[in-house]
Amino acid sequence: MISTKRVLLVEDFEDSRTGLSKLLESEGYEVLQAADGAEAIEVALDSRPDIILMDLTLPVVDGLTATRKIKETEYMSRVPVIALTAHDPEDVSRLVSAAGCSDFVMKPVNFSTLLALISKYLSM
Repeated sequence: MISTKRVLLVEDFEDSRTGLSKLLESEGYEVLQAADGAEAIEVALDSRPDIILMDLTLPVVDGLTATRKIKETEYMSRVPVIALTAHDPEDVSRLVSAAGCSDFVMKPVNFSTLLALISKYLSM
């Protein structure tokens, strides 16, 4: 039996979170959700997802801070994090790398691009 990969989707806009979650589930992923950075840290540490999709602009705790906090935990240090952002790509590239993100996708999210990145990082 093939185990279902668990994706933690962190997005503060409910419509975006719901839509992206449904698309990921249609591809066979189990989707965990969080609406802010603090919730993302809690869900990640409790549920140990295989990959995290992290919006950068979040209430309570921003996505970069949440990523750094999650990565401090030994068992989460190798879990890939893909940042989701609408910020300038040149600025984002350096920031997400420094925070421990594996990659980033620009918003609005191209689902095919996102799926390719998820597949890439889950196969490593």
